[in-house]
Amino acid sequence: MAYQATVIQIMIASPGDVAEEREVIRTVIHDWNEVNAATSHVMLAAVGWETHSSPELGTRPQELINSRLLKDCDLLIGAFWTRLGTPTGKSPSGTVEEIEEHVAAGKPAMIYFSSRPVAPESIDAEQYAQVKAVREKWKSDGLIETYENISDFRNKISKQLQLCLLKNEYLQGLIVLESGEEGPNEIITTQRKPVHNLSEEARTLLKAAAARKDGTILKIAYMGGRVIQAGSQKFGGDRGRESAKWENALNELEYNNLVVARGYKGEVFELTYEGWTLADTL
Repeated sequence: MAYQATVIQIMIASPGDVAEEREVIRTVIHDWNEVNAATSHVMLAAVGWETHSSPELGTRPQELINSRLLKDCDLLIGAFWTRLGTPTGKSPSGTVEEIEEHVAAGKPAMIYFSSRPVAPESIDAEQYAQVKAVREKWKSDGLIETYENISDFRNKISKQLQLCLLKNEYLQGLIVLESGEEGPNEIITTQRKPVHNLSEEARTLLKAAAARKDGTILKIAYMGGRVIQAGSQKFGGDRGRESAKWENALNELEYNNLVVARGYKGEVFELTYEGWTLADTL
């Protein structure tokens, strides 16, 4: 069935040594669309210079990317490992210029730095020093995130992209719902969704977690996919739509303060008092 949707373009900004991370970002965006687009009337579109640019002479290469691609993007996701990239004549690298131009325009940027191991002989010492320098610089400008490996990166992006879409005021101002009536569309506010409007999947996780005395939910990643374990039940499995659906349900519970994360890896969650109270009514 056809439907209208607000399209939010997401710029993927990264140097050449994080190609795997770029694919993870695209996969997470695709999974989000499969689970959320039809009901939220919001579509996410991944944009990158390697897929959305064409040859053109007459101006600085990075300026072409900025004017043709970056200016139309509303969210930027950046990832770094050991390289910063090639200087542009204006910034230390194209990736840095994209991020700083985007932020200067008042738009949100989610920035990630990899801490996964690398062979010392493969590192360009000057490039790596520049990565560390820009990381320290941006720490004073807001929150940045680190990740230990690709699986950790995928888990963090899946959760934090949803949180950014729900809580960032700039993005919320762009998201509209079809009102079904003449006149302007209704703007989605940043207020939490009433808990009685929780998705069926979120309710299922809440009930399953409350069936055990400890009220825990575990997010488990393994080679073939990801599983959400609530109480004695497991949900999800192979990567793709099913796994994304249950991760989204867990994010929904956390956003509504029905569960709280324990530990620093975002793998263990416990019901809050509000969560226990609501579970008793289900």
